[in-house]
Amino acid sequence: MESSAIQIQHARILTPQGWINNGSLFIKNGKIVGIDQGDESGVKSSEQLTFGDERWTQVDAAGKMLLPGFVDVHVHGGGGFDVMKGSSEELYGMCRFHASRGTTSLLATTLTATHEEIISALEASAKVVQDTDRQPDGAHLLGVHLEGPFLNPARSGAQNPDDLREPSIEEFESFWSASKGTIKLMAIAPELNSAEEVIVHAVNKGVTISLAHTDADYATMKKAVEWGATQVTHLFNGMRPLHHREPGVAGAGLMLDELAVELICDGHHVHPDLIKWVFKIKPEGKVIMITDSMCAAGCPNGEYYLGKLPVLMHNGQVHLKLDDGSLGSLAGSSLTMIDALSRTVAFTGKEIADIVPALTIHPATQIGVQDRKGSIELGKDADLVLIDDDFQVHQTYVLGWQVYDAASH
Repeated sequence: MESSAIQIQHARILTPQGWINNGSLFIKNGKIVGIDQGDESGVKSSEQLTFGDERWTQVDAAGKMLLPGFVDVHVHGGGGFDVMKGSSEELYGMCRFHASRGTTSLLATTLTATHEEIISALEASAKVVQDTDRQPDGAHLLGVHLEGPFLNPARSGAQNPDDLREPSIEEFESFWSASKGTIKLMAIAPELNSAEEVIVHAVNKGVTISLAHTDADYATMKKAVEWGATQVTHLFNGMRPLHHREPGVAGAGLMLDELAVELICDGHHVHPDLIKWVFKIKPEGKVIMITDSMCAAGCPNGEYYLGKLPVLMHNGQVHLKLDDGSLGSLAGSSLTMIDALSRTVAFTGKEIADIVPALTIHPATQIGVQDRKGSIELGKDADLVLIDDDFQVHQTYVLGWQVYDAASH
């Protein structure tokens, strides 16, 4: 399976070294093989190519921005599709939806559920991850983010408290087997019994550990870092808050430089000024933008389900539906990565180029795929998104295949 040779020309290309104005990007066999600097420096290429060959399909970017495709490491669904339904078609549908919003790679994120329900979701995800012969028509499913069931009921949020349980190496191993080793990220509350053993065990298998839905104190968070944890799930949400005498989970996420922090930048989960402050105080590479989106993303207002829990979506916000029909706590989001980018630029006042790494190379680095994903560089996967100055997605490319074109939708 090979994609065609493509030249995207007349683009503003964002590279790790900065913008290239009126540049061209050359794609062959799913990889970035040439970058035209747009000036007298000429073309940098990874192999000897005849760029004037008529075999190259030319795409006119007409001055739009060509960015590395977004990498979403925390996404439960979207476009009406849901990871926990345990179906390949649900996963492909979710990947198609998010590709239309600029996401080119993602982790299928589970929810707390019964053992059997999680196993089903993991098996479906593994099947999609390993189906490398299928021509991409949506975002590239890189693996699994196991969120739950090893979480604290005191901070369960929209995770079903009835199915929460203590960490277990035995259960983790059954999850690992069902996923065929595709679990890239695991969320866990470090204060639970046996959490240390499970964290160390998972880290030894190459799994990134994110501390989540936790009531841990600051001392426990520091210990978790020693055990190998490197991330905090959706900072400020589902955790012990910052207190001046007990920094808690939120304080640890802010103060411990070893921890990258996920942020849901929709303006509802975290105050815009606080988002700006987090970008200011965390070290470079340690802010990871996510959607935490559920199936209702991209769908009309109404009632949906997050796992077994009924939720209501209204004006872009998703809340648990309480027994009396009123709104409970936030339950995931309807955010997309392109909206996260546009809102964060507005919230922080930063340039686009300063924010894009938090949606691309930083999450790619957290899950260990930075050698092929997350930036526009020679030899990397041709995962790209073409957007205009109004943050509208015009085209999305995954492994060199055009998987979305706004002109045809």
